[in-house]
This record gives sequence, structure tokens and C-alpha cells, in this order.
Amino acid sequence: MRAGIYQTPMGEIHYWVSEAGEGGPWLVFLPGLTADHHLFDRQTEAFAKDYNCLVWDAPAHGASRPFLLDFYMDGLTGWLHHILQREGAVRPVLVGQSMGGYIAQAYIRRFPGSVRGFVSVDSAPLSRSYFSGWELAMLKHAYWLYRPIPWGLLQKLGSMGTAQSPYGRRLMAEMMEAYAPKEYCRLAAHGYRLLSLAVTAHGDSEPDCPSLLLCGEKDGAGSSRRYNRAWARRAGHRLVWLKGAGHNSNTDAPQEVNRLIREFVDSLS
Repeated sequence: MRAGIYQTPMGEIHYWVSEAGEGGPWLVFLPGLTADHHLFDRQTEAFAKDYNCLVWDAPAHGASRPFLLDFYMDGLTGWLHHILQREGAVRPVLVGQSMGGYIAQAYIRRFPGSVRGFVSVDSAPLSRSYFSGWELAMLKHAYWLYRPIPWGLLQKLGSMGTAQSPYGRRLMAEMMEAYAPKEYCRLAAHGYRLLSLAVTAHGDSEPDCPSLLLCGEKDGAGSSRRYNRAWARRAGHRLVWLKGAGHNSNTDAPQEVNRLIREFVDSLS
């Protein structure tokens, strides 16, 4: 994939693009909090020949470092919009894992009619009505929950808690290893605070495009499974449970996830 760099006043955003041909569908992959573009390696490998694909290292993640932790959801969606415009990604399908799914929903709300479809991978609704007050309050204090945990234990919890497969766990451990302990904790805390503020600002908006919800049967991250059940029931989105998969279900069940994404995208044509 061709590498690209987008300059911002706070740092560089690195992203990668494959080009299957002018006029073909676009897939935009948005990794979750603390994960980098390698989270979607099994997806870009599968789709790069048939679709135009774009995946980024979100600000302060992976190669997009150093980056000032002084940005919020409007900054993320604005930078993403500029990158997609630069690359000619017209009406893409956004595929967001966890935090990437929240970014996708905020993007769809901010730029209505600009997205062809949305695939949520182990994410949850951004709408305020799904969250309790105590959940939003806890999100604002994540640093002091993470920081006392010894780094070795935190790495083990991060890799074992997000994936069920050896590949998924190894990949998550490698992505975490790139950070210094305090850097990782600050990034996680910033992301959770960003999410809390974004939920409050989002209201009860739902995506204005066809949406597919994917969730690992063994997803143990927060209340992800509960949120997805409520989301599918209330909004009518299709929800597919991925057998044996954890929070990073696209690394635990890549073939099934790829099949479902391909079917979904093809149904939009």
C-alpha cells in the first residue's frame, strides 16, 4: 500500500492507501484506541486488490507520533475528512473497530450523506441515551485506573483481554510494546475522555447510511455486548455475533469478518 502523510499543527498523521481503480468502492479502516493500522492487516490484504482501501494510524498512535494530546472528536473527523478528500475517497464505507467505530459515527453525523455504509467492529453506539451517567464519569478518570498497574501486567491484560486467538494476542502485544508505559496510559486516558465528551455532544443521532454490527461472542471489553444488543434492537441494524472471537474480532475471525464486509459492501452497489 502507498504511504501518505497529512500535516497538522499538532503532528503528522500517517496513512496507507491501495488503489484498485478509479470509480471502485472505497473501504476506510479505523483502528481502535492504542491500536495502529496493523490491526486491519488481514482486511487490507484481503480487499486491496478489489477495493480502494485506506487505513490510518490515528493521531498519537503508531507512526502518527509524536502528536500533541490536545485534540478531540471534531479534530479527528475534520482531519479524516481532509485526508479522504485528498485521496478522492468518495462515499466510502467506514469500518471502525471499537474507538474507530465511534469516530466513524461522529464523522457520519458531521458530514451527512457522505458515507455509503458503516461497519461497526466490536464498537458501540455513540448516542447519549445508551450510556448511564456513571459510565460517562468513569471514562473521564481512566488514567488513574491504568497508571497503578505494572506495565508488564497491563500489557498482558491488554493482549489477553482484547483477543482470543494467538495471532490477535500477539499482534496486540506488539502494538502495545511500541509505547512507553506513561505514554500508553496518557493516550488511553485521553481517548476515554474524548469519548465521554463526544457522547455528550452527539445526542441521539444514528448513522444515516446502512449499518452492520459485528461483535465477538467473547468480547469482554466494557459493556460491548450489552450495547450491541440494545443498539440492534433499538435502531434495527443487523447484528452478527462472531463465534469464539474477542474484542478484536477482526483479528480472531478474519475470514468470517472479511466475508461479512464483502457481502455488505456488495449489497450497497
